[in-house]
Amino acid sequence: MQPKRLLDLVLGSLLLALVAPLLAAAACSAVLRRRPGGAFARETRTGLHGRPLTVRSLRTRRCRLDLLSRLPHVVRGEMSLVGPAALAPGDPRAAAAWRQGVKPGLTGLAQVRRHSAMPWDEPELLDQHYVEHHWMGLDLAILVHTLPALRAPRTQDDLSDADHRLRNYSAAE
Repeated sequence: MQPKRLLDLVLGSLLLALVAPLLAAAACSAVLRRRPGGAFARETRTGLHGRPLTVRSLRTRRCRLDLLSRLPHVVRGEMSLVGPAALAPGDPRAAAAWRQGVKPGLTGLAQVRRHSAMPWDEPELLDQHYVEHHWMGLDLAILVHTLPALRAPRTQDDLSDADHRLRNYSAAE
């Protein structure tokens, strides 16, 4: 078993066991509120070797439970804890050759660097840099930097998972 898969399996299983009661409570709350579509959202994303992957996420953004609800995909080996963003099959970036040999991740370099003021801090470049230079130490560093984001509830001032640019950023500037 490869070290990255071992990390995903061990840490993903441990995290899933720790947050399972919280996820169950949040799912029950969503069911009781009778949200349209149920407690879980299903989205098709591009997985390893460009294969379609149906990702299930809890329909909530509070305390990043939607991210943690994807842990079963990590334990099953469909996703990784750390990797490039999971893109929709129609997204032209999903066909990039450098993406084909890696599993999409729950978090990645682009997510932890989103508040950086570096001019080259575009998500696609950061994902490509991660794929070309990843190693266990980088994965661990990204996971450590992801932890504070999981604890803080999302505010309206936060950026979406798809847009990692600074607030008030304009490409025209």
